[in-house]
Amino acid sequence: MRWPLFILLFLLPLAGRAFSCCALDDSSPSFFLFSGSSNPELASAIAKELNMPLGRAVIGRFNDGEINIQIQENVRNKEVFVIQSTCRSKDASVNDSLMELFFLVRTLKRASAKTVTAVIPYYGYARQDRKVIPRVPISASDVAMMLEDAGVDRVIAVDLHCGQIQGFFHHAPVDNLYASLIFVPYFAKKELKNPVILSPDAGGVARAKEFRDKLAKKGVQTGFGVIIKQRESVGRVSQMDLVGDVAGSDVIIVDDLCDTGGTLVRAAEELKAFGAERIYACITHPVFSRPALERLGNSCFTEVVVTDSIPHSEEKLPPNVIKLSVAPLLAEVISCLYNGCSVAAVFEQNALSH
Repeated sequence: MRWPLFILLFLLPLAGRAFSCCALDDSSPSFFLFSGSSNPELASAIAKELNMPLGRAVIGRFNDGEINIQIQENVRNKEVFVIQSTCRSKDASVNDSLMELFFLVRTLKRASAKTVTAVIPYYGYARQDRKVIPRVPISASDVAMMLEDAGVDRVIAVDLHCGQIQGFFHHAPVDNLYASLIFVPYFAKKELKNPVILSPDAGGVARAKEFRDKLAKKGVQTGFGVIIKQRESVGRVSQMDLVGDVAGSDVIIVDDLCDTGGTLVRAAEELKAFGAERIYACITHPVFSRPALERLGNSCFTEVVVTDSIPHSEEKLPPNVIKLSVAPLLAEVISCLYNGCSVAAVFEQNALSH
């Protein structure tokens, strides 16, 4: 079939315009980082480590409090990383942060993103990982189900409260990163006297042992101890028994989170009674519900070293609370995933290369 000349002359410029719309934009990022509103400071620090800007997005609230999201980037066929701790923040609850993450993932999937990786430095609801009494939710599993239903392709977390949470995700791989990669170099530089690594409970022994082993690779040999707690109820400890010798030693208590700080401060007082010298706490997630900061500031801790997985204003932290950033660790893993490198290499190295 031969087309009349006037039709060809009409279609030719349209075809050119259609082609130009699909032309590759060299200025477009190879992948995108987006931040939720729970911890924008950490997201900005990660972007700075990767030498790239955060993706443009509007995240706000309607008048009735419902979440309003608009992605202002073309993410079609792009790999996307969403940074959002599911924690309480200045203007939002844990549930607000979780729903915001859910809607961010859904919005990006509907915008035809190739993959969406949820970077969750602090995984909320992680402590509800099993049924300890009848007819209660296993919330850590339910959150995993919710995120997978949203379409998340991968999850990056830091020091999950229990490693089994990785198995709650049936389709999305989970990278559980160890904040010890940040903490160990910090403590290895200190001149510690007969140091002892202490787990505050039986459930944290593996975490504390991993910390001790990494210190040993730095040439710092330590003792080991554990506190056995007897609980009256949730949040109330009736008795603490120490397994190990701390007399004349500097002690580092290693734990994944600190909520109100009551049990942690009491543990430090017990260690002092057993003859410990300087006492440090190494805490990944500073939940710091009231009155944690007041308790820690008035405690016998020389230092309480935490990460920025949960945002806290530097001005509000007592002088003995020291904050280290997990941004280099998360940036390293994001870079590894995008470039197809081994994440295991990040776990195995003694110092971050990024």
